[in-house]
Amino acid sequence: MHDQPLAPADFESIEDILLKYGDDHSVLNLAELDGYFAALVSSPAQVDVAEWFPAIWGGQNPDWESADEAKQFIDLCVRHMNAIATQLAVNAQGFKARFEETEHQNQPLTLAEEWCFGYIRGAAVGNWPQLPAEQAEQLEKISWCAEQDNFELPADLDVGLHQQRVSAIEPAARALHDYWLAKR
Repeated sequence: MHDQPLAPADFESIEDILLKYGDDHSVLNLAELDGYFAALVSSPAQVDVAEWFPAIWGGQNPDWESADEAKQFIDLCVRHMNAIATQLAVNAQGFKARFEETEHQNQPLTLAEEWCFGYIRGAAVGNWPQLPAEQAEQLEKISWCAEQDNFELPADLDVGLHQQRVSAIEPAARALHDYWLAKR
């Protein structure tokens, strides 16, 4: 039950709950939650639900409409996190981040800012220690994108450079997962 991948309707439920209870201090969308979970399952040590769940909400759990609503959301989160963990452990090359997509100057454009911001949030909750230079460089590929503001893309955006940087994020996440997995 807790290792079944989510269906599209499950992802919609997660997104609805994030919108319903989210604020400026919480995870706001599925892309950010996906990055958050990718970092948590890649952490040097397992992070307890009592730590990672309130951090989704900026440290304070929502005033749930019902216990069933809270349970359903937690169950969906655990299933999604387990699916990411399994993917990274069993077939890391097949790992795909849930980046957002948009169009810029009539061209498709991948936006990774929210995913990367979630990843950095997850690394902080996972209490990652200082990394060796090689792994710090991998984390920098992710944190660089987390600092970008994709709400208003500049007209002169270098789309090629942007896509090149975005394409480095998934390999960086895989490398960081492999590094910490070898240390556990």
